[in-house]
Amino acid sequence: MTVTRAVPSKTKRRLNDFYLSSIAALRDADVPFLIGGAYVVEIYANVSRRTKDFDLYVRPHHVDAALGALARAGFNTEVTSPHWLAKARHGRDYVDLIFRAGNGLCEVDDCWFARAHDHELLGMPVKLCAPEEMIWMKAYIMERERFDGADIAHLLVTCGDKLDWPHLVRRFGPDWRVLLSHLVLFGYTYPSEQGRIPGSVMDELIGRLRKESPGQEQVCRGTLLSRKQYL
Repeated sequence: MTVTRAVPSKTKRRLNDFYLSSIAALRDADVPFLIGGAYVVEIYANVSRRTKDFDLYVRPHHVDAALGALARAGFNTEVTSPHWLAKARHGRDYVDLIFRAGNGLCEVDDCWFARAHDHELLGMPVKLCAPEEMIWMKAYIMERERFDGADIAHLLVTCGDKLDWPHLVRRFGPDWRVLLSHLVLFGYTYPSEQGRIPGSVMDELIGRLRKESPGQEQVCRGTLLSRKQYL
């Protein structure tokens, strides 16, 4: 991750070495991966999110191979949450290997890789998660201590007029209300930027809302947004 803020050179060198060694370990083992998380938000939206974690996205069936490659490179590895997250630690720094969202949705599939963006990190060619996939995964993070709606708003400001909106709407599927909630909030947060969201998208989602009738089954989907707040 290239740090754009003033950072002591020793720390910057350590982090750069860490990122390069992580990437090299996976590439040498032919494990496909994408870079996401804070680095992607900074690249797409020019918003810095300092973090010790380096988020790499892999398909579920490549997790074991990724952990093996990083272990051989000297990392301490663990499967932190079997349904979505593994970690590899080297000193004070971590690689997060993400293969789903924490709620079990948004599985990293072939489409993530087909739509990835080419990029260069410290002279090494890499691929970044597409902004549509980042918005999809971040949209469900509404914890008491963490809300990723601000990241989504920043991405909409810088990428909204270039997004594949039909694809993004399809990604949410039956959870289209979650997407709509972020789009409505975006219009409040950045009223002068509302034009970045196509009117046809808002019309479609609001049309669905108007046609929807109350469900008969008593269901709470809040646990898809927060792991504890709706228990």
